[in-house]
Amino acid sequence: MQIDDLKTLVIDALESLKGQDIATLDVSRLTSVTDLMVVASGTSTRHVSALANRVVENTKEQGLQPLGVEGQAGSDWVLVDLGELVVHVMLVETRRLYDLERLWSDLPSDGETEVRGERV
Repeated sequence: MQIDDLKTLVIDALESLKGQDIATLDVSRLTSVTDLMVVASGTSTRHVSALANRVVENTKEQGLQPLGVEGQAGSDWVLVDLGELVVHVMLVETRRLYDLERLWSDLPSDGETEVRGERV
């Protein structure tokens, strides 16, 4: 499955259960671990768990087996690893605390280095 199709599948799954503030981060220049991250918020631990489960169910229906699912025990942050796309579903408070969008946007890309706090 192409990355754009996978992204659409994941976002549709999250939207189908009213996932909130869905954001897509292109991290392909920042890490070799994955190309895209999708971040979404849920309103409760039950909602976060249901959103992550829907992503897993929808990808399995398309013949894709997630590489891993982490965090379902507490369900304030569940990560679904789909290889070239990683999904983070979090409680609003958890998302605010870890602020992945800012974290990943502040990292220098592979072609950049930082000298005394400035990208060159």
